[in-house]
Amino acid sequence: MKPLPTVQSPLLNAVAGVRHAFFTRQGGASTGLYSSLNVGRGSRDEAADVAENRARAAAWFGAEPNELNTCFQIHSTIAIVADGSWGDVRPEGDAVVTRTPGVVCGALHADCAPVLIADPVARIVAAAHAGWRGALDGVVQAAVDCMVELGGEPSRMVAAVGPCIGPQSYEVGLEFLHRFEADSPGSGRFFAPAANPDKRLFDLPAFVLDRLDTAGVAQREWVGRDTCAEAELFFSNRRAVLNGESDYGRLLSAIALEA
Repeated sequence: MKPLPTVQSPLLNAVAGVRHAFFTRQGGASTGLYSSLNVGRGSRDEAADVAENRARAAAWFGAEPNELNTCFQIHSTIAIVADGSWGDVRPEGDAVVTRTPGVVCGALHADCAPVLIADPVARIVAAAHAGWRGALDGVVQAAVDCMVELGGEPSRMVAAVGPCIGPQSYEVGLEFLHRFEADSPGSGRFFAPAANPDKRLFDLPAFVLDRLDTAGVAQREWVGRDTCAEAELFFSNRRAVLNGESDYGRLLSAIALEA
């Protein structure tokens, strides 16, 4: 079997003792709408295919399937420490943090922004799921705070925002802009005019990078891939809705400390 294709972050690649992957939709067992590496247990895909896809992703890290820890994501600011394998348990939350080598921290997404973070000195890593709601409410800060509680230091941390809906694809209504301005004054700079004067284009990756900056993370980058625009490589909730599709696959982004 060919190795699964991944998108890599140059910043995280430079961190010794850490492996990470922003997986694409390619290289899996699923078919149809879910072709092919759908890892979403909440989708209507065949459960056996999802399990196989998760096993392939775990194997990319040299891990067993039960060592791939992902949450039942609820667009929250809940960050959970994984000291070992969760198996089939899916605690509610949107960030997974560990200092245990071999434990894989994962975030599922299909337009939302996955955020992978590493502290190379304290040997702590995290994966967070940051949709617009979680990003606005503070899931990035929650993940960083959880790492700090384990001995991390934000100024040492390295973070990458993975493939997500890009600034030219994310059209939103004015009420969206108004909510951001009310909850986070000054965030209007992340909104650009759209073709329709009643719409705006929201730059989710730039907003998440700003949240990392606010949290004190010194090194950070977006890998520059738009899930909505690149149908061959990525699943996209928005693209599925625009195309009238009944469901969509979920991507996986993950990080682990090498043993």
